[in-house]
Amino acid sequence: MPASGAERVVPVLVPLPSERAYSYRVPEGMSVEPGSIVQVPLGPRQVAGVVWDGESDRVDPAKLRAITRVFDCPPLGAAMRRFIDWVADYTLSPPGLVVRMALRAPAAFDPEPMIDGLRLAAARPDRLTPARLRAIETAAALPDWTRSGLAHAAGVTASVIDGLVKAGTFETVRLPPHPVVAAPDTAHARAALNSQQDEAAAALAAKVDEGGFSVSLLEGVTGSGKTEVYFEAVARALDAGRQVLILLPEIALTQSFIDRFEARFGAPPAQWHSDVAPRNRERVWRQVAEGRVRVVAGARSALFLPFRELGLVVVDEEHDPAYKQEDRTFYHARDMAVVRARGAGFPAILASATPSLESRVNARSGRYAHVTLDSRFAEAALPRLSLVDLRRHPPTRGRFVSPVLLTAIEETVKRGEQALLFLNRRGYAPLTLCRVCGHRFQCPQCSTWLVDHRLRGTLQCHHCGHAERRPEACPACGTLDHLAACGPGVERIAEEMLETFPDARTILLSSDLPGGARRLRRELDAVAEGEADIVIGTQLVAKGHHFPLMTLVGAIDADLGLANGDPRAAERTFQLLHQVTGRAGRTGLASRGMIQTYCPEHPVMQAIVAGDPERFYERETNERERAGLPPFGRLAAIIVSADTRREAEEHGRQLRLAAPEDPAIEVLGPAEAPLGVIRGRHRFRLLCQGPRNAPLQAYLREMTARAPRPRGTVHVQIDIDPQSFL
Repeated sequence: MPASGAERVVPVLVPLPSERAYSYRVPEGMSVEPGSIVQVPLGPRQVAGVVWDGESDRVDPAKLRAITRVFDCPPLGAAMRRFIDWVADYTLSPPGLVVRMALRAPAAFDPEPMIDGLRLAAARPDRLTPARLRAIETAAALPDWTRSGLAHAAGVTASVIDGLVKAGTFETVRLPPHPVVAAPDTAHARAALNSQQDEAAAALAAKVDEGGFSVSLLEGVTGSGKTEVYFEAVARALDAGRQVLILLPEIALTQSFIDRFEARFGAPPAQWHSDVAPRNRERVWRQVAEGRVRVVAGARSALFLPFRELGLVVVDEEHDPAYKQEDRTFYHARDMAVVRARGAGFPAILASATPSLESRVNARSGRYAHVTLDSRFAEAALPRLSLVDLRRHPPTRGRFVSPVLLTAIEETVKRGEQALLFLNRRGYAPLTLCRVCGHRFQCPQCSTWLVDHRLRGTLQCHHCGHAERRPEACPACGTLDHLAACGPGVERIAEEMLETFPDARTILLSSDLPGGARRLRRELDAVAEGEADIVIGTQLVAKGHHFPLMTLVGAIDADLGLANGDPRAAERTFQLLHQVTGRAGRTGLASRGMIQTYCPEHPVMQAIVAGDPERFYERETNERERAGLPPFGRLAAIIVSADTRREAEEHGRQLRLAAPEDPAIEVLGPAEAPLGVIRGRHRFRLLCQGPRNAPLQAYLREMTARAPRPRGTVHVQIDIDPQSFL
């Protein structure tokens, strides 16, 4: 950047879909540096931006608009700016959209207001009552207090404090705002680890002590205590004066994790996810930037918080598909967490009972350290797994639970234990049709069926959010009471359980039930406290929860995830079934996992029931390597959408014709997407496949540059390393 002077020009990156930074004049007397958060004019508006690295365009400063103000805010550090540039370059996203994720709390750019406080002075009141004495003695323990805090701590009324202020015993001072959360105490309550856990914790802590970049894959069977193990690495990073980021895939997992963290460190971590109130998000952002918040537990967007001294990142349940963002900037938070750690030179820990194949291969090749836990805490036995062949033991007509599983549920409930029925399908039924004319209820904006939600009385699309009341008569032929629900959702399984076991306490867990996250947390707590006999849930019950009385898990439609063209279908089905059956027997009670399937001979089912993940990973690794699929090859998807099918298909063909000649990279398509219409927009997809070292980003840049610019309603989105093929 040019030396300071009367007329300087600097690049400023604004949080808009801009491909580069814009040049602005620095007014005389204003001081800025790379990373400074500033306000600049953009058209008729004033927007926040970040002074960026590099030289500005060589333009006469007199012709440029000036920076309006510099926010009183810690600048984005050099490592954070490099990370933003890297993400933009890798994902082929405009840098402005990436920096937007780091500037999510504009109200936090100004300092939080100071608050009124009290400090003990030398003067003492003429009349010293017992209440006043308690207040003075309490105040002596700490230098500064708030009025209400001191009154509460001393067990006196606020008027007692006010009287001491008038007497000159307390002087008023201005104090910094309260921290969002108290500082964690690393010595508060270290868990009693067994020898294997202690060895694993020592290995992770050693990586923190060594400093520098490293990635450790912490793989442990369900219930093996992975969280308690990586907490010791968290403690070591905190003791070294560093901040820590812990990523979680689901908001539903947050509260149980917060409770465990607080039990270990005596204070909760700060939270960062969509359910956090905007004002609290702003305070977290500011205090992270100032270094006052030491630990954040959050969703994938927490990766873009402006940590002042980040020294460790942990990705819990690292295999989870929820870490992939598929909106605006397409990125995978697990992979970007590793990138952020590498760029700033600190360790990363990836934890899972069923690691992604990518992480497994990296561990096998030595790129990642591999730390394993192969037994449950307190020697609790893993559940005994079995397959229920639905061809031999079909449910009765109109039902979906096999008699074999029903018998096991009955026996479990009689023993005073809990049974969990898992089905990865929300609502009551995935399709509703008229038995008279065959009319099927389809979303008017998407090429999908409307899901019947009986508890809400609606038919709903899970892709665009369209919802309509469930009618009594068919809208096509007008026939009353002839609408048929086809297939099961969790609501229908709950109905079947209530009819079959009317005396059992049955509870339904699903993310879209009325009451939202707060109700869901209450119900999860109720299950953990033994206040339910039969639990029915979607995939949110498959991970991270500890249900002491759960001794039976039944997977209702285990084949569901295998029936699509996703190259990761087998891996995801294996992970989901392994995780959900792992909810059983975590406290040492004898437990069972029963998997209903029409294809018990499928390799995934055989690997699950054999309790042999190595067999599955070896087979899947060989299949992927033979096909040149990730992690042995690279994929990129191009999604073309438009208001009409013709426009989308035509631009897809133009992109295909513009593809450079490269024998190492194959372009497939364009083909209509499996979900051909979403939110009223028609979709075509192209897929680029190449070897692991293929310059895929350069290839796609040339391809899109050679193709005609999208016109009209056409939009092109590039997804590097796609996780969804719909």
